[in-house]
Amino acid sequence: MTEQKATNVVWHEHTVKREEREQLLKQKGVVLWFTGLPSSGKSTVANALARRLHQEGRLCYVLDGDNVRHGLNKDLGFSPQDREENIRRISEVAALFADSGAITTTAFVSPYRKDRDFCRQLLGPGRFFEVYVKTSVETCEERDPKGLYKKARNGVIPEFTGISAPYEAPLHPEIILETESLDVDAEVNLILDHLREKGVI
Repeated sequence: MTEQKATNVVWHEHTVKREEREQLLKQKGVVLWFTGLPSSGKSTVANALARRLHQEGRLCYVLDGDNVRHGLNKDLGFSPQDREENIRRISEVAALFADSGAITTTAFVSPYRKDRDFCRQLLGPGRFFEVYVKTSVETCEERDPKGLYKKARNGVIPEFTGISAPYEAPLHPEIILETESLDVDAEVNLILDHLREKGVI
């Protein structure tokens, strides 16, 4: 996605390997990539999952889209180019968290498949799980806790995903959460079952 600009840099191998950190934590370092329309419930279920994992004695961390835009990515807007860079940066950060052995959840709209696929390729097989928080535009608009859909409809927010900017739904996500027929507890249980099945926990 971005070419290497820095020169005279050399990769240094860690003396403690990811597998050793995972053995210490008794879990695998992975990324659960929550994607879906704005107000679909990504942050809600990601945080509920983090709470359950914490209660089970697991190390988990939530990387939330709005929070990251307050710091690391505060220089980025919502143009297609900025969205791509937003996801590139968070993919790299998520990969570092997973390398530490943490179960890492990301809650980003991440509307473009190629950007999500970048993170999948970065993590490699068995360490990236795409979680599609499947919610209709109508339901998202009814929820709209931040009032963003209303602003988008009124032309206040340009390039708003689902209204004036595209959302490319996952083609083959590892997990689909049908939020209009499942409550948050059921969604968390579904994810936990998947993590156990894959040997993450």
